[in-house]
Amino acid sequence: MNDTIDLPFPSEPAPEPVPRASITPPPSPQPFVFSGRGSEYFRIWAVNLLLSILTLGIYSAWAKVRRLRYFYDNTSVAEGSFDYHGNPVSILKGRIIAVVLLAVYHFAGAANPLLGLAAALMMVLAGPWLIWRSLQFKLYNTSYRGIRFGFRGSLGGAARNFLMWPMLASVSLGLLAPLAYQRFKRYQHSEARFGATHFSFHGSVGAFYKAVVIGLGLWLGGLVVIFVGFGGLMLIELAKSGDMGGGKLVLMSLSLYAWSFLAIPLWMTLMQNLVWNNTRLGEHRFQSRMRWGRTAFIVFTNILGITFTLGLFTPFAQIRLLRYRIESLTLLPASGLDDFIASSEAHGSATGEGLGDLLDFDLSM
Repeated sequence: MNDTIDLPFPSEPAPEPVPRASITPPPSPQPFVFSGRGSEYFRIWAVNLLLSILTLGIYSAWAKVRRLRYFYDNTSVAEGSFDYHGNPVSILKGRIIAVVLLAVYHFAGAANPLLGLAAALMMVLAGPWLIWRSLQFKLYNTSYRGIRFGFRGSLGGAARNFLMWPMLASVSLGLLAPLAYQRFKRYQHSEARFGATHFSFHGSVGAFYKAVVIGLGLWLGGLVVIFVGFGGLMLIELAKSGDMGGGKLVLMSLSLYAWSFLAIPLWMTLMQNLVWNNTRLGEHRFQSRMRWGRTAFIVFTNILGITFTLGLFTPFAQIRLLRYRIESLTLLPASGLDDFIASSEAHGSATGEGLGDLLDFDLSM
């Protein structure tokens, strides 16, 4: 028997491994950070208050710039901080115009009822223009990493959102108030931009009504519990001794007042979360995680601190609440932020040219 050796056939060359597609990990969330301290801000607050009093309010425009610059410089996200570039002279001009309008309204009403009515109408019609200019001023004078924000909204849009919708909400006995507020926030956020990139707002009218229903439901539910609880105790006391007890009535009144006060931080929490969770900057999203309990604790202890220190705790209270509101926010990038910043830089550096004489009317948004 012959031994045979099986010679292998020439094998095909082994296929080269197919390179795997490079997978770029998604950018990590970027929390907002506030590094301001109450002890630092106390010095700014005290000097601003003293100089504003000594100058009969004239220095308040410069005080506002110092305050906002401190807040902006100490607010950062993705290792970059914000800057405020407001001109105190423009702020002072805005305040002078506001004072003149109020004086005209006051003296016209005192001189003649018809003149007072005409002055009131003038104030109402001027309202959208004042808010529109204030929004332009605030965003144009804010920058991040050297790139300015801006506001593209028109005066007609301001009239619709700050005059027409509030009037409709008033005549509807408040039933259209959530709709009016949704239109206001949509106009404010969707018309803003950062450099070449525009913000967008996606909060629905239904979401605003839902937030209002939740807020009112919790508030009314708490009132019912307080009424029933104390009412039951007073009825028991009445059955035993023939006297409801004035102390329990006082405690019930204080409890009702305290619970109604807690509705303020509840509304603050619901609205911040609703608005920022539905705001985008290009493809980038924001997330807000404020909690009612934490907000209520900060607000309540702030009031106690201000009361027992005769107002000296005010700057510390402002820092505490501002820190919590800012650090509840997180930026959720859709791509690398460095490329995003670079793409916005060229256009952003030139936006708003010629707007240096904008007026700020200190309208809280």
